[in-house]
Amino acid sequence: MASKHKLDFIDSELEQIRKNNLYRTLRYGKALGAQITIKGKKLLNLSSNDYLGIPSTKISNKQLQSSSRLVSGNDESYKKLEKILAKHKSQQNSLIYPTGYMANLGAISTIAKKGDIVFSDELNHASIIEACKLSDAKIVIYKHNDILDLEKKLKQKAKTKFIVTEGIFSMDGDFSSLKQITNLSEKHNAITIVDDAHGDFVVGKDGKGTPSHFNVSKKVDLYISSLSKGLGSFGGYIAAKNNIIDLCINKSKSFIYTSALPSFLVEHSLKRITSNREKQRKKLEINTNKLSKGLRSIGFEIKSPSHIIPIIIGKEKTAMDFGKYLFEKGLFAQPIRYPTVAKNQARLRVSVTAWLTEKHINDTLDIFDKAYTKFM
Repeated sequence: MASKHKLDFIDSELEQIRKNNLYRTLRYGKALGAQITIKGKKLLNLSSNDYLGIPSTKISNKQLQSSSRLVSGNDESYKKLEKILAKHKSQQNSLIYPTGYMANLGAISTIAKKGDIVFSDELNHASIIEACKLSDAKIVIYKHNDILDLEKKLKQKAKTKFIVTEGIFSMDGDFSSLKQITNLSEKHNAITIVDDAHGDFVVGKDGKGTPSHFNVSKKVDLYISSLSKGLGSFGGYIAAKNNIIDLCINKSKSFIYTSALPSFLVEHSLKRITSNREKQRKKLEINTNKLSKGLRSIGFEIKSPSHIIPIIIGKEKTAMDFGKYLFEKGLFAQPIRYPTVAKNQARLRVSVTAWLTEKHINDTLDIFDKAYTKFM
């Protein structure tokens, strides 16, 4: 009998993942506009988060930064972009992080502490969940978008109370009930944190985001967002009052102890945020309405009001087979499975972008029509 190797437990864990139809592999491809090419096969890309499809802007060949911003990596381009982002969110200041994930980790874990309570929506992104754990505050999960449940739980006593929610939820595509949430925040003197990665630059007046969409921008205390989705660039940022930004500069570990974004990426974001995005936003809205309406007419139950359209399949294996069928027919729409979503809530997550033409959408609906007969 062969002796056990100290890493055998890893093989056992991987085998269990495969058995549950949850095994993931990396696919390498080249995305360009509305299409992605994988192993020589050209597909329509329905998995991109480049929602606005802003036309390509030239990236300079500046030298890469190799230090943290507090050491020598604080290029002047940061100051320009942070000033624009603060104005974009009607806040006093903003702070750029290398990614949106790191922005959540850094900001939430900095301002929430032991003795505080963070009230977090049950469907919040993994980065919010991890940030809450790092904060050392008590974490109270409220049912998804359930205002009555949140109000009941807010009666608990704490040094400081925080309510954290996404603006548009990344897997269901639904909007947070921000009007009611901000009303409760005022009533219970809680701090409101909104991760608006999927709504920023896309919804609201001039693309100012989900709080703007609901006309509650002034009631949000801390914005956390991404530069890599609606803006189609790279990085994350927070926007808030000066004192929150100052505290994060001094205590936020995911800001202090990492290398700065290369300045050419900051300049890329500057070019994109100062471009005329309104035409792209209108195109995205038209595409979203057309695709959602078409999928409903086929028979799919589409509840999402946004550009993120989940098609709930249920079983993980069926979702994988569905995704494989779409791939063979020329559509790239990734199956999403546990632990990203709940068990037996596997889905195809369709991301609508302004890149799509009317023909792209019509062809997509034809393929989904055939897939509905086969899988639903």
